[in-house]
Amino acid sequence: MQRCIKRKPNTTSWRNWGDFMYLSRIELNIELRETMKALASPSKFHGAIEGSFSGERARRLWRIDDLNGKKYILVLSEAIPNLEHFAEQFGYSGKYETKDYSALLNRVSDNEKWRFRLTANPTISKSHGKIMAHITPEYQKKWLMDRAERCGFSLHDDTFQTVQSKWYNFSKKDGDKSANIRLLSVTFEGVLTVTDAEKFKETLCRGIGREKAYGQGLLTIVRV
Repeated sequence: MQRCIKRKPNTTSWRNWGDFMYLSRIELNIELRETMKALASPSKFHGAIEGSFSGERARRLWRIDDLNGKKYILVLSEAIPNLEHFAEQFGYSGKYETKDYSALLNRVSDNEKWRFRLTANPTISKSHGKIMAHITPEYQKKWLMDRAERCGFSLHDDTFQTVQSKWYNFSKKDGDKSANIRLLSVTFEGVLTVTDAEKFKETLCRGIGREKAYGQGLLTIVRV
């Protein structure tokens, strides 16, 4: 079952990143074996999400959210997905909802405050080229604050916090080869201020940080 709200396109410049943007939500059924396997190995969710779109493969932003004791997956995309099979495999009787995201994007203006939620993979690149995770809340917050300006917003240390941190260890198959993936997923919540509306809209559409294929980088906002 799908509920979709369609709106007419406009000509604002953020549409250079896509004619439309849609946000979908599926409640996950944690009693299903396939769901529990995918929660431990997010590459399974990634493959199923990309299989929900026709045409060429493209990396869509997605995220797992915990709300009132339930788990949901959010998917941001430039096209309307058909998530019925995904919801049958990981959710409840094929039920999901898709909403037009452009109305929210068009409301974003400079100097506004928004409450936000971001799940990301905060890392640092060492001199020898190795990518290391920031493992303490102090450096995880600094990582986000260091990226805020070029992403079109500002943060203060006392206006946001880390609310969840989780390590993932799983294997990813690429043809006949497989690779071990280890990443740290951190969820931030708080209040931000928009400093450059166009950059910020681009950030909402493109995400922040690494490992977007595995549920990292999706920033969402609601009015304060």
